[in-house]
Amino acid sequence: MTDKKTEDASPSPTSTSGSAAAPSVLQAMSEQSNDPLHARLKIHEIFHSLQGEADAIGWPTAFVRLTGCPLRCVYCDTEYAFTGGHWHSTGEILDIIKPYQVRHVCVTGGEPLAQRRCHDLLKVLCDAGYQVSIETSGAISIAEVDQRVSIVMDLKTPDSQESHRNLWSNLEHLKPGDQIKFVICSESDFRWAAEQVREHDLPARCQVLFSPSYEQIKPRELAQWIIDEKLPVRFQMQLHKQLWGEEPGR
Repeated sequence: MTDKKTEDASPSPTSTSGSAAAPSVLQAMSEQSNDPLHARLKIHEIFHSLQGEADAIGWPTAFVRLTGCPLRCVYCDTEYAFTGGHWHSTGEILDIIKPYQVRHVCVTGGEPLAQRRCHDLLKVLCDAGYQVSIETSGAISIAEVDQRVSIVMDLKTPDSQESHRNLWSNLEHLKPGDQIKFVICSESDFRWAAEQVREHDLPARCQVLFSPSYEQIKPRELAQWIIDEKLPVRFQMQLHKQLWGEEPGR
């Protein structure tokens, strides 16, 4: 990842003008690079819509979608965000979302935590007074995520073909206000997910969401399985898919 201090660096002062100037320039550059407002991230898109999932469903929300993801789930609906995008500082991101006049900001991807500067972005958004959530795959540690952020973390099912990437130690870092999400692709996926709910006592940790994989299983089927198994989980459907289909930026 390109660092801001590299992009903005000026030629070093020559020794003939006095060597004392050089340390002050380097110090200023170092201080700037450590300021979260100057952290730079590769952003695929920033847009204003309704939150379509999890606890904040229905709220007008600013979405900040970061570029890149190390996973390749079979049902991924944001493959377009694997590449491309533009570099923005966190300060620039604040300027972009301010006109939306929203309380909620969702940092998503791709996999936002794949960019190490994501933690700076989360801090800056929280400091600005937003109610911040992050959507993460569960394959990267959430241990350092700002405690003010609501984490919506996937546990990948076998049919996603990425269940081997689940970082189970993440369960120890979840807060009561966080959420675990299972995207269910089949009845066997459901049985596997139900086993994880019970084995790890997930509802005691945080809210658990079961969502039907779009156009892979019928939502009514998943709803009935949950009822039949008497699982203490929350059924959800993607509101944005019902409103706008698979249109990007919605």
